[in-house]
Amino acid sequence: MHEKDRIRHGGLTKESDSRSRSSWGEAGWKVLLGARNTQLGEAAVAQLASKGLDVKFVAIDITDLKSIEQAADTINKNHRELTLLINNAGMPGAFSRSFTDTNEEDLRNAFEVNFFGTFRLNQRLFPLIKANEGTVVNVSTDMASLDHMQNAAFTLNAFDYNASKTANNAMTLSMAYEVRDSGAQVFAVTPGFTTTDLNGNAAGGKSKEAAAAIIVGYATDGQRHNGEFLDEKGVFAW
Repeated sequence: MHEKDRIRHGGLTKESDSRSRSSWGEAGWKVLLGARNTQLGEAAVAQLASKGLDVKFVAIDITDLKSIEQAADTINKNHRELTLLINNAGMPGAFSRSFTDTNEEDLRNAFEVNFFGTFRLNQRLFPLIKANEGTVVNVSTDMASLDHMQNAAFTLNAFDYNASKTANNAMTLSMAYEVRDSGAQVFAVTPGFTTTDLNGNAAGGKSKEAAAAIIVGYATDGQRHNGEFLDEKGVFAW
C-alpha cells in the first residue's frame, strides 16, 4: 500500500474529474476512484491506468446508505493507510432563485447528496483518517458562506443548494474541532464559479482544469489548514 492513498468520490466519471484524477496519479498518489456508475467508473480507471497511473475503482452511490457502507467497509479493510479523503459529491437541487421559490422536495434532495451522503461517508472513514493523521477536504461553494450571502453585491440566491452546502460547512468545522489537537486536519475548499455539468455548463466560469488545480494544490501543499475555508486567493470567510 502506497503511503499516499486517497479517495475522491462524487461525479467522478465526468471530464473535469478525469483531469484532476490524472493530476493526483501523476503526483504519485494511489487513487481510489469512487463513482455511482460502475461502467463509467471502470472506463475512467482503465483510461488512467493506460497512462501508468495507480487507480482503483470503488463503487459508491452517495444517496444509498448500503452502498456507502459497502464502500467504507472495502476501504477500511483493504486500504488501511488512507491519508486523504476528498468529498466532491454534489447536486444543485433545483437551483431555486429564492427562498420563496424553493419547494421542500428539492431542498430535501439537495441535502440528501450535499450533506447527508457526505456525512455518512465521513463518519465511516473519519476514524481511519484520524488514526493516520490524514486530511479530509470537503469541496464547498462561495454561496455556502454566510458572510458572502450577506455582503456580496450579487450572488445566486439558490436556497436549496446554498443551504445544503452551508450545512456541509458546519460539518467541516465540527470535524476540524475534533482533530484540532492532532496531526489530522479537515478543511473546505471552494474553487469558485466553474463551468461544469452541475450548472449546465454555464459560460463564464473557470476551466475544469483550473478548478481541479485549486483543490489539488491545497490538499498537497504541506500546510496546516485545519478549520479553514479556502478559495483560490486564500482564506475565505465562513
